[in-house]
Amino acid sequence: MASFLSRLGRFSFRRRWLVALLWVVLLVGTGVLAGRAPAAPPNDFSMPGTEAQQAYDLLEERFPELNADGATARVVFRAEDSKVTDPEAKKAVQEVVRELGNNPQVARITDPYTTRSVSKDGSTAYAQVSYKVPSSKLEENSRTALQDTVEQARSQGLTVEVGGNAVSEVAAGGHSSEALGLAVAALVLVITFGSLLAAGLPLLTAVLGVGIGALAIRVLAEPLGLGSTTTGLATMIGLAVGIDYALFVVSRYRAELARGRSREEAAGHAVGTAGSAVVFAGLTVVIALVGLCVVGIPMLTQMGLAAAGTVVIAVLIAGTLIPALLGICGRRIAPSRPRCRGKDKDGLPRPSMGVRWARFVIRRPVAVLLGGVALLGVIAVPAVSLKMGLPGDESKPVSTTQRRAYDLVAEGFGPGFNGPLTVVVQADDGGGSAQAAAQSVAEQIGGRQDVAVVGQPRLSESGDTAVLNVVPATAPPSPETADLVHALRAPALASGSDARVLVAGTTAMNVDVSKKLSDALIPYLALVVGLAFLLLIVVFRSLLVPLKAALGFLLSVLAGLGAVVAVFQWGWLASLFGIAEPGPVMSMMPIFMVGVVFGLAMDYEVFLVTRMREAYVHGQSPSDSVISGFEHSARVVTAAAVIMISVFASFMGSDEQMLKTIGFGLAIAVLFDAFVVRMALVPAVLALLGRSAWHLPRWLDRLVPDLDVEGERLEREPGGPTATGLEAPYDGGPGSVGRGPDCVVETAGSRVGPGSGH
Repeated sequence: MASFLSRLGRFSFRRRWLVALLWVVLLVGTGVLAGRAPAAPPNDFSMPGTEAQQAYDLLEERFPELNADGATARVVFRAEDSKVTDPEAKKAVQEVVRELGNNPQVARITDPYTTRSVSKDGSTAYAQVSYKVPSSKLEENSRTALQDTVEQARSQGLTVEVGGNAVSEVAAGGHSSEALGLAVAALVLVITFGSLLAAGLPLLTAVLGVGIGALAIRVLAEPLGLGSTTTGLATMIGLAVGIDYALFVVSRYRAELARGRSREEAAGHAVGTAGSAVVFAGLTVVIALVGLCVVGIPMLTQMGLAAAGTVVIAVLIAGTLIPALLGICGRRIAPSRPRCRGKDKDGLPRPSMGVRWARFVIRRPVAVLLGGVALLGVIAVPAVSLKMGLPGDESKPVSTTQRRAYDLVAEGFGPGFNGPLTVVVQADDGGGSAQAAAQSVAEQIGGRQDVAVVGQPRLSESGDTAVLNVVPATAPPSPETADLVHALRAPALASGSDARVLVAGTTAMNVDVSKKLSDALIPYLALVVGLAFLLLIVVFRSLLVPLKAALGFLLSVLAGLGAVVAVFQWGWLASLFGIAEPGPVMSMMPIFMVGVVFGLAMDYEVFLVTRMREAYVHGQSPSDSVISGFEHSARVVTAAAVIMISVFASFMGSDEQMLKTIGFGLAIAVLFDAFVVRMALVPAVLALLGRSAWHLPRWLDRLVPDLDVEGERLEREPGGPTATGLEAPYDGGPGSVGRGPDCVVETAGSRVGPGSGH
């Protein structure tokens, strides 16, 4: 592996202009194709296999006029000093109803005075708007007309708010968040490399990779049915790993220059060693993202596949375009610069912070291990009380019209009116009348204390299916409402009416999605961790190191989930993070964190531990190899983690609680994994295991292919330092750096100089 990648790196370095041109042609070509490609299809929000989806499919078949999957809006009117039934207020409300009904995409709109959608005290009324098309297909002028009509009504002395999925959504925190993440990444890279040019390469190539990935998604959107939101995760992950992968290759290149290699050999060696780690790190991320297919939710599948594609592009760029650009930059990319830290008490150059930390952990491995596990264990405690759901208007900031409409309905009618359930009753024999069955179901439901209102059944044209609305007595996200959904689906209700009873509605769909995701979590975790475990056995040629990596990942994910529950569900520090209303955690968050964080956690594991194994293979003792790994990789892994945390954390500035949750959850989990698990627990465990950490049973050693990930064979090749690790000083002309007696040459944690151990 290392030899092949080294040859690829040297080829790209020599044919630098050809390689760069090919990537530019690829970018332009995908751009041209994307410009000619049809628009992305609407997002597929279907949930195959759930009862709510079955109910929606049946409604679409038996009641096509209801437009069960169409966009909806609820316009709420509030009269502060009078009543909405007063002549002037009533005229204004009916004018709004008339105006909204003129929109060609509106299927129907209810008049609150004919549907009795007026509160008992006469202060509040609402009109329900149903559209012919789903929210994803709603034209922008229809959304604008809705908002303009509501705004005009406000000027007539009424408080008017509107909620529902037909309301225009502003993608807050979108491009501005990405720009903020890039700004922090640029700052970290400049500090890491001490060079604007060297810092600019990872940013340039990451943006290029994300651009190609996003354009490719646009090109493939129609033939593969990729929804319009699939680029979101692809951009977030592609940007983060693209910067990180390029960072590792560039930093290794500068370190090899400082060891005395020629520029071409340094490029080849950097791609052969750091590039090998990039390939396997990328494979773990791809496995985690592609594994989202097993969940069975089309939207998650699309997001996972699209993001996996951008990761593959990032890996290819790191192995080909990065060495080509290093060749184009020539001597403007200098070797490692000397860092003068003075001398310690023995008169030797003071070691780096990473080395000092590694030595501290090796001296006290048990204390560090127990302390780190205890810390993450305490933070993970809130995860025990995890409650999942999908965020609705109740989770939006009070400054939004959707949240104000939600509150007005809850105050005027009751909390359950914000989340009515749709009950579909179908005769058992598939034919005949469902009238008697529907009446029986309505009577049974109406006698429950947790039900506020039961509507009159409506029969289909065939007479075999009926539908009725049920308004819970409690709010949509409350556990009592979920219990009601389960009760309505109980076999006793259906058997008592001799009919098939299905429950739909937003709340019912949330219950089904949460259960589907919960049921898929363990199989998904087993698949992803199992495949990655086998992959890491090949990388490290060890059983204990991959096992340690998997257990450490579980600790960081559980701690991340605990932090999410404490902040978003319990409300701790809610005001600090701008959380309007604590509530259930987004249903997709646990499985999302497992997939994304696992892939990224294995990145740091591969980059950090491969340097340790490389030192061990080259003859260092187990303890010295741990120190060597930190000496060469701690600083660059820290920089990579800070960049990734910054990219994720920038999405917390969004007004959407879903984006806040994703940004916070991923950022905090990466923080725990990078700085507690990889930087503390990993060296502690390796120090305790000693040589047994790198042991592989003989029977397994014969089966596992030796891919030479650590680049042992490269050290025997001519053109640079030998396998003994002795280095010649670099004197490559312009851009070279001299060494003083108290200085060490390093890049991203690597150091060469007196007392460096080389």
